[in-house]
Formats: sequence, structure tokens, C-alpha cells
Amino acid sequence: MNNLAFETPWALMGLILLLVPIFRSNMRATTYPWLDMLPNDPWSELLNLLIRLLSMAALAALFLGLSGIHLKEQQVERIGRGAHIVMLLDRSNSMDNSFAGRAPDSNEQSKADAARRLLSQFVDQRPQDLIGVATYSTSPLFVIPLTDNRAAIHAAIEATNAPALAYTNISKGLGMALSFFDHQPISGSRIILLVSDGAAVIDPDSEAALRVLFKQQQVRLYWLFLRTDNSPGILAEPEHPRDDNAQAMPELYLHRFFSSLKIPYHAYEAENPDAMQKAIADIDRLEKLPLHYRQAIPKQDLSGAFYGWASFFMLLLVGVKICEARTA
Repeated sequence: MNNLAFETPWALMGLILLLVPIFRSNMRATTYPWLDMLPNDPWSELLNLLIRLLSMAALAALFLGLSGIHLKEQQVERIGRGAHIVMLLDRSNSMDNSFAGRAPDSNEQSKADAARRLLSQFVDQRPQDLIGVATYSTSPLFVIPLTDNRAAIHAAIEATNAPALAYTNISKGLGMALSFFDHQPISGSRIILLVSDGAAVIDPDSEAALRVLFKQQQVRLYWLFLRTDNSPGILAEPEHPRDDNAQAMPELYLHRFFSSLKIPYHAYEAENPDAMQKAIADIDRLEKLPLHYRQAIPKQDLSGAFYGWASFFMLLLVGVKICEARTA
């Protein structure tokens, strides 16, 4: 009953008319000179009672319909197998190039287009996940919060095709991705899926802040690194000691930073869309733990159902009236 509400509660005042069938019958009265001559008829008395109840039900349904009765929006707990996943997508200029490191032609896809296509397929394969989307380049961009609305998630992924910028500020992007888990229950896996084709230097203050946030949020991190042909990979060691620094080897140093966070972390290198698809399939296989989440159920209008019942009861009353015996 706590979930019931009314759009026009003043219409409930009409329920007082339910008293009318109790004190007044809608059956035709017949005059007899001597009532004692009539035999006892319990079936007629029962039928009279049913007609009165039917009239009361018709009035009640009519006025409840007029009141705009409805169920309020509710939050229902669901249990599935999946994860809370934040997709953090790199939107630097290089993502608009192909894996060969050039502008894509009719036979090639850009890394960003391949990522959008494969991530959309990944979403379809995991119907019980809560998924959020964010992007980053010069600054992070909030796209959609954690949700189970698949149409909204697909639209958010497609929306990441906005024009890219040159600079890659990965620390702010990671900070925004971690904020998606604020005020969320710790249930199932919490995952950040980082999709990028490069890295950037993270300053010491940002490193310290990210270490605290990763520990607080209990997050698993997957880095899907889209490696351009002939470029150094995540694990490539510098050939000369002078190159052993974050400015010269940003991907290697970012990988070392992630490995030092003491959280579940895995990095994938993908040199083409097929390798990228295999990496996403592996993540799909690994992350299927029990997941508790709350789903919003929108307001449900019940007035139509009450109007239907009112019409049904009234038709029954009309049928009874038609069958009423008439005396000359």
C-alpha cells in the first residue's frame, strides 16, 4: 500500500456513494396484497446481495480510476552475474588513425572505430552488467553513468566519435573513471577498462592520489593498449640508459605504475582489430562474478485497469437489468 499514489485524490470523495446500493435497490418493486403468502426465497435474497455488491464494485472501480491511481517509482534489488564496468576511452588524435599509423582508407578502420564496434559487441554479450562510459584527451569527459540501459550505453559509445584533441591527460581520465564507483555498493567485480593507443606522464601528486583512490574503490584494471605498427609496446625496454624515463617511454612507465598499485591488473597489447577482439573476449570470460544491483521500475498507471473493471461490472448490471422480470 505504501507504493500506491493518486494524481487527483479529491475524486476519492466519490467513494461515499458506495453507501447508496446498501440502502437503495435498483430492482423494480412489486406490490403484493399479503406478504405472508410469499414463500421464503433464499436464492433471491442471495442474488439481491450480489447485485448490491456488484453495484458497489462498479462505483469503487470508477472513482479509483478517476483518482489517477498508480504505483510509485520503485527500486528493486536484482541479482545477476556480471560486473560494474567503466569504459575509459582515449580520444587523442592518434586514435583516429589506423593500426598502421595513417589515416584510414576504405579498407581500414581507425583504432577508435574498431574500439567502438568491438565494445558495442561486448556490451551485447553482458546483459547484466552495469556499464558507464568516459573519455579523456586534454580533459576528461563524463559520457554516461553506470547503468543497465543497453540502448543508452550503445548511444554513449557512439557519442565518443567527437573530434579528438592532441593532448593525453590520463591521470584526470582515471580520476573521473574511479569517481563512477562513489556511493555504489561493493558487489561483484568493479572494473575500469582503459582503451588507449598511448600513455602520458603522471606527475607524483597525481600518482599518490590515484594510489589512494584505487585502494579505496577496490577496482580491477584492464588496459587494452592498441599498438601502432612499429611502435614500442608496453613491455619494450629502453635500448639506452638515457631513454629509461617516463618522457621517453611513457607506456612502459604507465605499465609499471599500474603494476605497482597492488590491485588486480592485466594489460593487453592489440596490433589489429582481431587481437583486440580476443582481448575483449578474454575479459568477458574472466569477469562473471555474482552481482547485486538496484533497478529502477518507473511509475505504473493503474487507472486504465480500474476503468476496465468498472466497465465490466456495469455491463453485468445492465445484463441483470435486462433479465429482470416485469409484471403487468
